[in-house]
Amino acid sequence: MSPSATRQVGPTTPIPRDTSRRVAFAAFVGTAMEWYDFFLFTTAAALVFNVQYFVSDNALTATLASFGTLAVGFVARPVGGLLFGWLGDRVGRKKILMTTIVGIGVATVLIGMLPNYYSIGVIAPIALIVLRVLQGLAVGGEWSGAVTIAAENASPEERAKYASIPQLGSPVGTILSSGAFFLTSALLSEDVFDSWGWRIPFLLALPLLGVSILIRRQLEESPEFEALQEEDAVAEAPLRQVFVGAWRQLLVGASVMLIGAGGFYLITTFIISYGKRVLGLEASMLLLATVIAAVIEIPVIISGGRWGSRFGSCRVVIGGAVATMILAFPIFWAIGTAHPVLVVLGMSVGVAAVSYPYAVSGAVLTSLFPAKVRYSGVAVSSNIAGLVSGCVPLIATAVLTVTGDHLWPAAIILVAIGAIALVGGVLAPRWSVVEDGLKH
Repeated sequence: MSPSATRQVGPTTPIPRDTSRRVAFAAFVGTAMEWYDFFLFTTAAALVFNVQYFVSDNALTATLASFGTLAVGFVARPVGGLLFGWLGDRVGRKKILMTTIVGIGVATVLIGMLPNYYSIGVIAPIALIVLRVLQGLAVGGEWSGAVTIAAENASPEERAKYASIPQLGSPVGTILSSGAFFLTSALLSEDVFDSWGWRIPFLLALPLLGVSILIRRQLEESPEFEALQEEDAVAEAPLRQVFVGAWRQLLVGASVMLIGAGGFYLITTFIISYGKRVLGLEASMLLLATVIAAVIEIPVIISGGRWGSRFGSCRVVIGGAVATMILAFPIFWAIGTAHPVLVVLGMSVGVAAVSYPYAVSGAVLTSLFPAKVRYSGVAVSSNIAGLVSGCVPLIATAVLTVTGDHLWPAAIILVAIGAIALVGGVLAPRWSVVEDGLKH
């Protein structure tokens, strides 16, 4: 691949909108399942894993260990991205997407069944880490495959709109997971919830997995991949081609993706832990704030995708990044007041700001790579961002410990994340493929 914009030649047959909608919905169902399972872990890491699996006399030490397990999953994600991205470019998108969703669901259910430290000792945290790694491996190939198959089943003119649909899995998964935790924590006493009630949302992943498999079985293979097969043009070494010929695109894609992942985890996962540990807020209130923010995120993603098709995806990234940088300090000031209304407002505004770039991230990343290496390229670049993002709550917690638990360093971290996304949004059109009707 040339280190500059290249022309993409796709299938000549127009893609019906019904097909685009159906494929995008099937991709969304899987990502909703993915993020439901993954957000369960992040919420549990903030609320219960520090007392169930990482026993320590120091609450901060236990919290750091819990967030460390969260980061382990993000370390596994790039490995999964390498594996499933390579397979997706070799054997097809559909087969790999079935594999990843099963892996995520099974690992999540097993976490819900895992005995705690008091029952089986040190085996408990070790097993939790192993399951987290397996979950992270599967997640590493899920989102990238979902946005790839959605983008490849849409016309260039409407690609941003349909490629944004899988991103709805993030707020829907948040609503389901946080809602499940909110209901169980609200209906059960704190002792019961900490003892076994937290397991209920994990076990509910089993029926959700069944529904996801049934819907995803109807998923159609990408016409662009089928065209590659017919022309005997499937890449023999997609990963090598990506790392050697498209390393600039990898970095640009990771920078664009960072704000939607790292910014989100800073505003939600970190704040849930900080709010409970430092501000003294109830866990149920923080989870409710997360649900409200996720509800607001849904129309933001939908509008962001439509704006991407109309004005260009990279312009949406730039606008969202600038808005995030401007709003960073007001967001954390509102949260730092510990007033429930202002906490909800701060989290909602923050999530909305980072969600505009996230809405079009699928369109931006899939446009950076030609079809023969697209799954691999999107997987690697998104998981580079995921690796950094998984460490954001841990970094923020450690930094605030040094600075006396003041929130201004968290605002600086969010500004830095926004600046990185801004640079990515500016550079992306230069390194993207050229395709008639596709607006960057």
